[in-house]
Amino acid sequence: MEHLVEHMRSSHHSYHEPRCGVCGKHCRSLDALRDHLGFGASLPSKPACAAAFQAHGCPLCLVVFPTASALRAHCAACKLSRASIPSSMQSLTTTMSRMGVRGGGRAVALGCKMVGGGSDGTLDVCARVCVVDEHEAILYESFVKPIIPVTHYRYETTGIRPEHLRGAPTVKQAMRRVQDILLNGEQSYYSSRGAARLLVGHGLEHDLDALGMDYPAHLKRDTATYPPLMKTSARLMSNSLRYLTRSCLGYDIQTGGHHHPYDDCVAAMRLYKRMRAMSHLHLNGRRKDDDDESTAKAFPAWRQRELERMSPEELLAMSKPDYQCWCLDDDRRC
Repeated sequence: MEHLVEHMRSSHHSYHEPRCGVCGKHCRSLDALRDHLGFGASLPSKPACAAAFQAHGCPLCLVVFPTASALRAHCAACKLSRASIPSSMQSLTTTMSRMGVRGGGRAVALGCKMVGGGSDGTLDVCARVCVVDEHEAILYESFVKPIIPVTHYRYETTGIRPEHLRGAPTVKQAMRRVQDILLNGEQSYYSSRGAARLLVGHGLEHDLDALGMDYPAHLKRDTATYPPLMKTSARLMSNSLRYLTRSCLGYDIQTGGHHHPYDDCVAAMRLYKRMRAMSHLHLNGRRKDDDDESTAKAFPAWRQRELERMSPEELLAMSKPDYQCWCLDDDRRC
């Protein structure tokens, strides 16, 4: 029975998991679905599904279409191009702040660029921050003056020089500005009005740590830790933002030269919106109406003996997804 419990802990399925459009197989991640469809390289594919996908499958969203014409029409909208970086970000940010622009949509994306601190320059310290809304408009962008001396500017990738940080806002000032955007007029993240924004990013813990701030877990949408976007072989290993942008959105970022946090913000926001827009169907073809609860506590170690006394049917009945699907952020979808 302990093996069954372990199987249920690791193999229970959800309507929200990525699913093969040919045979209906549930996969734990998009990478696993790519392997199944013959589009990945980690594991052998299923020949029938691979053949159908090769004929009428979208390599980005992995949806299989009934005809080649339907696939062509879809791919024209599915493949995105890199967003152009505004030429005068600082003046744009000042103008938007003065006008009190709050941005469109409930979610905002955060991106930071780090320079090196410490004796060997390996300590990450925030030197630039960017926040964009769901329409990719910049809500805040600024260089940031680190609280410790910078020993390595990492100019080859950051493009940051010492003169950029002279007179720049301090980390605390930047943190307060970001907090104001996230609170969205609320006094607390837990206000009954629920106006606080969803925070999107890649490696949010690292960026928030660098700004010296925290954010409630239920309001964070991290593309580095979202199970469908993680690696096939190990659930605890993240894919890089560069890989996810290429494989899911169809364009490249961080390809050389200076990397701007705006690129990272836009890529993370686009990934979030694509995952949020995914449509999940019941086996009978209807959308799921009730919200699935996150059940990371469904199979805790302290309940091992209790679970071992349950029948397979009882275990299956309590089987739930172990993450909160982002499609539940949009009431129109699920």
